[in-house]
Amino acid sequence: MLNIATFATRSARSAFRIQMPCASLSGLGAVRSTVAPFNARFYSDAKAEEKTETEPKSELDQCLEKLETKEKEVAELKDKFVRSIADFRNLQETTKREIQKAKDFALQKFSKDLLESVDNFDRALTVIPEELKTQGASYNKELHDLYEGIKMTQNVFEKTLAKHGIVKVNPMGEVFDPNVHEATFEIPQPDKEPGTVFFVQQVGFSLNNRCVRPAKVGIVKGE
Repeated sequence: MLNIATFATRSARSAFRIQMPCASLSGLGAVRSTVAPFNARFYSDAKAEEKTETEPKSELDQCLEKLETKEKEVAELKDKFVRSIADFRNLQETTKREIQKAKDFALQKFSKDLLESVDNFDRALTVIPEELKTQGASYNKELHDLYEGIKMTQNVFEKTLAKHGIVKVNPMGEVFDPNVHEATFEIPQPDKEPGTVFFVQQVGFSLNNRCVRPAKVGIVKGE
């Protein structure tokens, strides 16, 4: 009996000793299982972030960045090129206008010097008697030939001026225009419209549709 009791007591003590370490180890394992994953994730995230910061750009990314930079440079150069073409064309048009103005001014000065000669032709023809104009050579052959010669010379001279844009302006019967006419007097005319030209004292001239000398005229005075 004693041996059986002693054996039972020893067996119970051995079982108690074996269970205590296992329980302690299981509790420690539970704690470790709770803490270890947190430490592992923290370490992994830190390593991933550090790897992202220090990882060099790939060759494709570098090529894309260079391509984007070159495209911006090409766009800027294209814009400058288009602006340069527009400025050059504007300069061409401005130069053409300035050259034309210079030509017109030079011709205008020259035409004004010739207007005296045209006026002299008109003065020479106005002194011819009306009988000579109606009767012709039967009135006076020498005077008639002189009249015809002056008239032909006047026509050739005026045609030559017209080729260069210098045109005689005779505003008889036209409405008075202060831009191209110069009124020297006004007289009431019952049978004519007020403000119209009824007498031309001196003809005017235009150069390329621009007045270089206004015509001196008499106009109908309104009531």
